[in-house]
Amino acid sequence: MNWNRRYGLRTYLKSSLWVVPFFAIPLELVITRLLHWLDAWLGWTLLGYTLPGAQALLQAIVSVTLAFVVFTFGSLLVAIQVASAQMTARIIATTLLRNDVVKYTVGLFIFTLMFALSAQNQMEKDVHQLVMLLAALLVILTLAAFFFLIDYASRLLRPISILSHVGHNGIAVIESVYPDLTVGSNVRASLDLGSPDRVVRHRGMSSIVLAIDLERITAEAERLKGIIEFIPQVGDLIAVDEPLFNLYGGARLIDEETLHASVALGSERTMEQDPTFAFRIVVDIALRALSPAINDPTTAVLAMDQLNRMLRTGGRRNLRTDERFDASGQLRVIFRTPNWDDFVYLTFSEIRCCGSNNFQVVRRMRALIENLVETLPAHRHAALLQQLSLLDREIERNFIYPEDLALARIADAQGLGGHS
Repeated sequence: MNWNRRYGLRTYLKSSLWVVPFFAIPLELVITRLLHWLDAWLGWTLLGYTLPGAQALLQAIVSVTLAFVVFTFGSLLVAIQVASAQMTARIIATTLLRNDVVKYTVGLFIFTLMFALSAQNQMEKDVHQLVMLLAALLVILTLAAFFFLIDYASRLLRPISILSHVGHNGIAVIESVYPDLTVGSNVRASLDLGSPDRVVRHRGMSSIVLAIDLERITAEAERLKGIIEFIPQVGDLIAVDEPLFNLYGGARLIDEETLHASVALGSERTMEQDPTFAFRIVVDIALRALSPAINDPTTAVLAMDQLNRMLRTGGRRNLRTDERFDASGQLRVIFRTPNWDDFVYLTFSEIRCCGSNNFQVVRRMRALIENLVETLPAHRHAALLQQLSLLDREIERNFIYPEDLALARIADAQGLGGHS
């Protein structure tokens, strides 16, 4: 299986809710047969269940677990609709469907349901006491898991939980895409490689670039003593017949199938190699909160808390990772990634335009900028100070009373109320 197919399969399995419950079924079949064999071999009486009592318990377990499964999936569908409407639809595949607690809880429900059905099917004259012991333990565990799931889901769907989860994942992606700490401005002259010796174009349907196997194409470029330029960025839409790779020098001899197999494509962006997607999700939640229909500036302030975390992490990394070199120092791959200005514009521009008439938003944004100026290296300050200047002009345009203007110019990490 090619790398891009393995990547697509892995991504699909991570965001699929049915996989764990499905594999609970063959696991139950194996364990049920093992327990019946052990029960016949040991001959234990244990709980002393009679046949009518055992059948009644198993029937109750079937009814309870089936109700739990129906309730869980029905509630999950409603929760997904409500969460996507109030925050953003991009949290469905990236957060809700990838949650392990929900997957394994539903898997436990399915396992218990199938176990009770199998036990009923094989209990005609004799009561298998060891099987009934596990059935009793499973129903206790299932009840506890159901109550825990209700409590967990109510906490998961809060904006702060979603934002914290996305922020944590965003920091992990930034650290993986930009592994080195910054040591200076790292300003490099733009490369002029001339006209490419060969251009490889995208085939098939128009898709989003999800990830690329950099290790593979770097090794191929080194083997052929050439340079491979990957034209789009991760997260870009690549249309049919658009240029995908520019090949220079010996890299022009590379097999086209090898290049296509090193690029994972899909219909929706993912976080694995896309450092700006987490910013996009958090900014979208903030914009939805600032819309007139919802009008929840406090959620926008919570979103800026996570933007502060991610932007500080990005500001401390070496973001100039467009060029990859071999062991001898020769350029082999050009792979463009977002730079500092990209992160800053994405963080501030839209929120400032939509929330510049709100005290909480402008005070929190000023605190965010001042905090980053204090904690990040000097070569990151220019873009931040530009945003501060834009914020001041927006404040002067929106607040005409001197008292409001003075209040709006105070930096406040809580938005309004945390600084006097």
